[in-house]
Amino acid sequence: MSPSRELWNLVRDSLLAETAVMAEIDAIYDKVPSKPWGAKKAYISRGPFFGAPDDADCIPGQEITLQIDIWSQKSNRWSVDEIVAAIRAALHERDLQLTENALVELRVTLWRIIDDPDPLTVHGIVQVTALVEEANGT
Repeated sequence: MSPSRELWNLVRDSLLAETAVMAEIDAIYDKVPSKPWGAKKAYISRGPFFGAPDDADCIPGQEITLQIDIWSQKSNRWSVDEIVAAIRAALHERDLQLTENALVELRVTLWRIIDDPDPLTVHGIVQVTALVEEANGT
């Protein structure tokens, strides 16, 4: 499995297991369906990924940055702020483990809350950066 795919699976599974996150959202999507809104009027989707080589001492590695998007149609922006805080608590500098590759570090490096062009929707962004040692030089 590619390091980026394994990282996304770890992040998604960690958020699904976090009651503070799941209390506020309906679902976490890799690709958002045509009708994503549920009773809680908020969901998370996978945003862009990017990476760069980060090899050290003959150990192939990558620095992978992924974006977690939060979408909400709740009545105020503070509800998105609560989701962002719960995501940060679930992921920032946590000792999480990958199965095939080795997670060296996981950090929340940026978060923001912005208005969406749709006036009913608020968009939260959490950017996570991970250092991953690759298994078998993938």
